[in-house]
Amino acid sequence: MKLRGQVAIVTGGSRGIGAAVARRLARDGAAVALIYQSNVEAATQVAADIGRHGGRAATFQADVTDEHAVKAAVAQIAAEFGPVNVLAHIAGVFDAAGVGEITRDLFDRQFLINTWSVITTTQATLGHFAPEGGSIINVSTSLVHEPRAGTAVYSASKAALETLTLGFATELGARNIRVNAVAPAITRTDMTADIPQPHLDHERSLTPLGRLAEPDDIADVVAFVASHDARWITGRTLLTDGGRM
Repeated sequence: MKLRGQVAIVTGGSRGIGAAVARRLARDGAAVALIYQSNVEAATQVAADIGRHGGRAATFQADVTDEHAVKAAVAQIAAEFGPVNVLAHIAGVFDAAGVGEITRDLFDRQFLINTWSVITTTQATLGHFAPEGGSIINVSTSLVHEPRAGTAVYSASKAALETLTLGFATELGARNIRVNAVAPAITRTDMTADIPQPHLDHERSLTPLGRLAEPDDIADVVAFVASHDARWITGRTLLTDGGRM
């Protein structure tokens, strides 16, 4: 259990990749604090599943785009669990719109949740990291490298996240806090449930491993990056796409 005795915060932990990451980090021995925005039932279910399998987890409600709310939530987490070792920022949204249909609301929503919230959660957690340091993991997308029709704004919000990842890693290395990102292609979650089947079939045909990612595929990589095994990796984005790119 590579994370035994450690404390991990997972944003977006109520569903999809976030829920898979929370369960995986718990299996590796971490006590997991799940930050969710509104789906209390789903978050509670994830925490209960972790508890049934012998782990420790609790839920904390906060809008991660609200710097005051997330600061309060992280302070509560640290008071209950102790110093933080891992911050897995998984919260994100995907909205598609082609050029000519992009609105200010769509832009603001994606950059607030996909980019700004990385800043709020990182800054809120800095004062609570263990003295020996730790690991921050963000979730990007393979679309940064190949934006497709309708995904320019989403891809740009994640490209900014990758720049933040590198910049934060440069600043925080002296504290032995590693900062990395994981960049999946299409992953089977509720965020991708509305993608037409022909498009999914096309993506599968272009993926050398012959299938689409499941949340556990991404969670396993996040767990590796969080662990001591990845101690010499920082400031990097790991393309985790089954060879699609």
